Amino acid sequence: MTRIPSKQEVLDWISANPTLTAKRDIARAFGIKGAARIDLKALLREMEDEGLLRKRKTSYRDADELPPVAVLRVRAPDSSGDLWADPVEWEGKGTAPKILMVLKPTDPALGEGDRVLARLEMVKGQEHDYAARVIRQIGTNPQRIVGIFRKGSEGGRIVPIDKGADRQWVVPAGAEGEAKDGELVEAEQSGPKGRLGLPKARIVARLGDPTAPRAVSLIAIHQHGIPDQFPDAVVAEADACKPAGLKGREDLRELPLLTIDPVDARDRDDACYAHADDDPKNPGGFVIWVAIADVAHYVRPNSELDREARKRGNSTYFPDRVVPMLPDRLSGDLCSLHENVPRACLAVRMRIDAHGHKIDHRFTRGLMQSVASLNYQQVQNAVDGAPDEKTAGLVEPILKPLYAAYSLLARAREARQPLDLDLPERRIEINDEGHVTSVAFKERLEAHKLIEEFMIFANVAAAETLIQKRTPLLFRVHEEPSPDKLETLREVAQAAGLVLAKGQVLQTRHLNALLKQAEGTPQDELINIQTLRAMTQAYYNPENFGHFGLALRNYAHFTSPIRRYSDLIVHRGLISAHRWGDDGLSPWDIENLEETGQLISDTERRSMMAERDTTDRYLAAFLSDRLGAVMEGRISGIARFGVFIKLDETGADALIPIRSLGDEFFHFDAESQSLTGSKSGTVIGLGQRVTVKLVEAAPVSGGLIVELLKLEERTIARPSHRGRGKPVRRRAGAEKAKASKLKKKVKRTRR
Repeated sequence: MTRIPSKQEVLDWISANPTLTAKRDIARAFGIKGAARIDLKALLREMEDEGLLRKRKTSYRDADELPPVAVLRVRAPDSSGDLWADPVEWEGKGTAPKILMVLKPTDPALGEGDRVLARLEMVKGQEHDYAARVIRQIGTNPQRIVGIFRKGSEGGRIVPIDKGADRQWVVPAGAEGEAKDGELVEAEQSGPKGRLGLPKARIVARLGDPTAPRAVSLIAIHQHGIPDQFPDAVVAEADACKPAGLKGREDLRELPLLTIDPVDARDRDDACYAHADDDPKNPGGFVIWVAIADVAHYVRPNSELDREARKRGNSTYFPDRVVPMLPDRLSGDLCSLHENVPRACLAVRMRIDAHGHKIDHRFTRGLMQSVASLNYQQVQNAVDGAPDEKTAGLVEPILKPLYAAYSLLARAREARQPLDLDLPERRIEINDEGHVTSVAFKERLEAHKLIEEFMIFANVAAAETLIQKRTPLLFRVHEEPSPDKLETLREVAQAAGLVLAKGQVLQTRHLNALLKQAEGTPQDELINIQTLRAMTQAYYNPENFGHFGLALRNYAHFTSPIRRYSDLIVHRGLISAHRWGDDGLSPWDIENLEETGQLISDTERRSMMAERDTTDRYLAAFLSDRLGAVMEGRISGIARFGVFIKLDETGADALIPIRSLGDEFFHFDAESQSLTGSKSGTVIGLGQRVTVKLVEAAPVSGGLIVELLKLEERTIARPSHRGRGKPVRRRAGAEKAKASKLKKKVKRTRR
């Protein structure tokens, strides 16, 4: 019989192992298995009732004061330079104890808001209660940078590549890691961050020539900490996978499913097919099939593949490469729905009526075989009357029924009124050497909208099924805009002579009405951008808060399990709900669902930032040989330090530094998002047309600096001071007072 530990033994274990306090960790520590886990659960509940333990979700800790090891949040240094911290969790009575950080020279540099795992020692007779010594910094362990190494007589310096970083790092002698002058390197901070002088760093990786075209995405990968190398165990597990057979699956190989993707698609995880419904009770209706690669068959819970996929969260796409969530054996082969190759899938059959409303749906686990792998332009050309050799025989039996079904869904979409933003997506063309050959805006075809609507429809069906079957899942949540952001949008609209309704529950149709007002006017792009900025960031959560942007109550990601871990969780939920096998949701998946949602929401944001930074760098490289060129654009942002311009030709973002605007003080009004010249009364605001000259393009950082030539067709006088960066001489008090009067005058005029 398995021995259950005493209460004191449990307390001793938790004190000695503060990071391993989940019930499964305690069970593993004392060798408790099988039915004995029930007795352990009863013991822990009893200790909770007695106040010996405090339960936090699925972990426990001693309730008396602070534990010997705790997670702390660092405060800003006080006037003496001492660093203090607060416990992240404090459930005691009264205020939290006062904790002094005691740092060693080798500890990471800490700043306000940083979190650390620290060992605590109770202090008596002092003005603080605990002294804390850092075990490790959480999240940035330690802080890392990517930059250009400049060799010196003793060590050298690192020039960061981040656009917003203007401080260099000192590399002491012996910490160069054999890096050569001018090389791109990755370094981590060493020693504490002093109040004076530059921070110290040691080089941990040499990344090569920073001017090489294909170094652009590599910079972003390292800068944002995106894992780009699969561990050997993960690759070995993927390589051992075999194609799935028909056993336990519905045979869907006779369905003429096909894939429609970008011309440069790196994976194909969704296929579709539609035909008129032959049910006489549904005249004018259609049957729509959406089949998705069965990634769950290969990526089993708690496997090496699963742990790595969860850590990555999603694939990250760059113009010249992709950092996949899964090894190529899966993402490019077994889980890619290649033409004329049997592939395992999870499919949903949906019936819609003549108005585009769903009548019913059912999911199945099947084996499919795509009849064709097509691209969007190819499909659009075929339907528009210009089929090629491959699509000629598919137009009547397959493509036209797809478009007919889509037309019904589009009708239902129009009635639902999801947010209808018009923000063209840039496409950067890269040649074999990695050089940018062109920058253009992607054409949005009906074929794009068709696939998008089919995928949304399937995602809704997945969410509804799992809700109905009471199966845990991760919802795709998009909450409505905050009142503050909405008010800012309303003010921008009012300044542009447009109206956003007020005093009612916000719905997407209200925002669409605003976008419709702006359509075709000079403020069109501005209102679209500001509406996007007003939106909250979508995220994943096991609780359902709806999807505001799509105007949907129930929504989950189901259609891209090759590149999104969220979809894999939904697939596992469907497998469990239908009892299709032992590769559905594991107890661990369910227990850690909230944590998984937070993790993959964070990795999604990380990828978005990396992709955006890479685009900025490629655009800067593309424009670097056009210094002095005159360009047209529109003001897209206002800040104290300058004006942001979106250039018409490329969609690139450039900055007009405040110092280059003229020999006067410019007052920044955050409320109206404007700058007002104290002498001239010139008002610079969002949406205004400008003519600018490109004066700097920095491919390494992605920064573009321009000089303002014309504002709304009015020529702007250049500043008379010489020397870039030289401050404008002015009497600040008098200038600000004058600017304040002008600001009030502008506000009265706008009303």
